[in-house]
Amino acid sequence: MPFNVGPLELVVVLIIALIVFGPKRLPELGHSLGKGIREFRSTVSGENKDEDEKVPEIEDSSTEVKAETPEPVEGEVVTEKRA
Repeated sequence: MPFNVGPLELVVVLIIALIVFGPKRLPELGHSLGKGIREFRSTVSGENKDEDEKVPEIEDSSTEVKAETPEPVEGEVVTEKRA
C-alpha cells in the first residue's frame, strides 16, 4: 500500500515535531536526519569515501606493552669535546 503524503500531512507532522522536540532542537534534528540519509544513500550506491581512506587500527588497551631491554654492545665509548 503506497503512502500518499500531501502538504497537509507534512504540516501536521512538523507541528507535532515542533511540540515534541521544541524550536531549539528541531534544526539540529533536521541536520542529523539529512546527514543520516546522505550516508545511507552513499552506502547503498557503493560510493562510500571511508573505504578509500586507510584508518590506522587502534590497539586494544588491555594488551600489555613490554619494554625490550637493549643488548649490551662491546667497544669503546667515544666522546667529543668541542672548544
